[in-house]
Amino acid sequence: MAAEPVWSVDPRTGKPREQVAVEATAEEVDRAVRAAHAAREALADRAARAALLRTAADLLDGSRDHVVEAADAETALGPVRLTGELARTTAQLRAFADTVEEGSFLDVRIDLPDPGAVPPRPDLRRWKVPLGVVAVYAASNFPLAFSVPGGDTASALAAGCPVVVKGHPDHPATSELCASLLRRAAVKAGLPEDVVVLVHGFDAGVALVRHPLVAAAGFTGSVRGGRALFDAAAARPVPIPFHGELGSLNPVVITPAAAEERAAEIGAGLAASMTLGAGQFCTKPGFVLAPAGAAGDRFLDALTAGVSETEPSVMLDHRMRDAFVTGVGERAALPGVATPVTPGAGGAHTVSAGVLAVDAGRLVAGGHHLLLEECFGPVTVVARYSTREEAAAVLDLLPGNLTATLHTTGTADDPDAAPLLAALTPLAGRVLVNGWPTGVAVAAAQHHGGPYPATTSTATSVGATAIERWLRPVTYQSTPDHLLPPELRDGNPLGLPRR
Repeated sequence: MAAEPVWSVDPRTGKPREQVAVEATAEEVDRAVRAAHAAREALADRAARAALLRTAADLLDGSRDHVVEAADAETALGPVRLTGELARTTAQLRAFADTVEEGSFLDVRIDLPDPGAVPPRPDLRRWKVPLGVVAVYAASNFPLAFSVPGGDTASALAAGCPVVVKGHPDHPATSELCASLLRRAAVKAGLPEDVVVLVHGFDAGVALVRHPLVAAAGFTGSVRGGRALFDAAAARPVPIPFHGELGSLNPVVITPAAAEERAAEIGAGLAASMTLGAGQFCTKPGFVLAPAGAAGDRFLDALTAGVSETEPSVMLDHRMRDAFVTGVGERAALPGVATPVTPGAGGAHTVSAGVLAVDAGRLVAGGHHLLLEECFGPVTVVARYSTREEAAAVLDLLPGNLTATLHTTGTADDPDAAPLLAALTPLAGRVLVNGWPTGVAVAAAQHHGGPYPATTSTATSVGATAIERWLRPVTYQSTPDHLLPPELRDGNPLGLPRR
C-alpha cells in the first residue's frame, strides 16, 4: 500500500502548495522511536542539553525570514504575529537552557542519617531523572511556540528526554523546516540528531502514543482528539503520563461597579482580545458575564462597535472554518439568543467575527449547554446577569478552563470583587484581574493549564516548571558516595541548589 502524501495547503485559497512528506507507517514510527530512545544517554550531559537549546534558538533566529514565510504560507497568521511567535519560541528555548544550568529542577533533597530518630532514619538522597522518549503532538494554532520547536519539545529536551514530534497537518512544511534546524543544532552541540525526530500522519500519532518505548506525551489540540489519545495512553499495558491541553472557554466576569467605571474600555479590550488571531488562541475569552442595566448596555455597545470593525479573517484551515460557521449558526438559533454582531462566513475562505448575547437566567434554567462549550474562532458569548448570585450560579455550570478573568474597579470598594474572584478561582489555572488572557508570558511563576477539559493533568505547559512533566523522583538510601550520581555526592561537587 502506497504511503499517503502530506501536502502543504494554503488556507487563504484551500489549494495544495506542495507535497512535503509522506505519512509514517507503523514500521517508520517504530524506527523513529527506537532512534530517539538510543539517543537518550547522550542527553544525560546537562551542559550538552543547554548547548542544544541555545544553538536551536540561534539557528531559528538565523532562519527567521524563511521560518516566518513558511509558517505564514500554511497558517495565514501573518508575518507580524509569526515574527513575535518566533521570538517567544527562541526566548523559551534559551530560558530552558538557563533552567538546565541552574539545576534546581533536579529537586535535590538530602536527609543525613539519624539513628536517634523514631524510627531511625538512614541516609536518603533524592533527585529527579528523565522519563525517556516523549511524544509531542504539535498544535494547529501555534506553528512555532506549541509545535516542533515549542514548549513541550524544549522542556522535554531540557529534562533530558529525546522527542518524537507528530507534526500537525496544517503546517507540515514549517514542521519539516523547524525539525531540520533542531536536528542541526543537536549535531553542533555534539549530540545525536535523533534527539528530535519528526513523523506525520493520523495513524502515526496513534501508533506513537502506544509505542512501548514512549514514556510520556504532550498534546495541544481538540477535546475529541486529545481525549482519544489520553484514553489510549491510559489503556496501554504500561500506562504513561499524558499531558494534554484540550479546550477552554476562558470566562470573564465584569462587576457592576467596573461596568459603571469603564464600560467602553472593557468592551474595546474584549473585542481586541477575542478577535486576536481570528479568535484561534487557546486563551480567547469566549464567555462573558456582564451586568444587566445601562452600564452593561454601554459595555455591549462598545464590544459590538469593536467587533463590527474587524475585517473577515482566514482560519487555519477550511475544516475549522466550516466548523466555526456551523457552530455559531447552531448557537445563534437557540431560543433567546441575540446577535449584536452576527458571526459566520465572511466569504468562500473567510469568517466574520461576532457576538452572541443571552440572559443568564436561560443558562441557569438549562437547555443552552452549547453556549457553555468552546467555539473555536472569533466569537464570544455575553450572558447578562441581574445579581451576584445569578452570576455565581452560571459559573457553577462551567467546565475547567485555562484562564478566568475578573474586571473590577481600581479600588477596594467593589463589594462584588472578592466573592466573584473566589467563584472564578476553582475554574482555572490562571486567574486575571483587569486584564485579558490572550498572551501567556514565559516565566517561572506562569501556569498554563487548568481543570479538565482545559488539561488532563495539573501540570503547566508554559514556564520553567513545565520541565517537571518529564521527570520522576528517585531516592538513594544508604548508598556509598562513590556509587552516587555526582549531583548527590558529599561536598556538592557540581554546586547545585540542594535542600
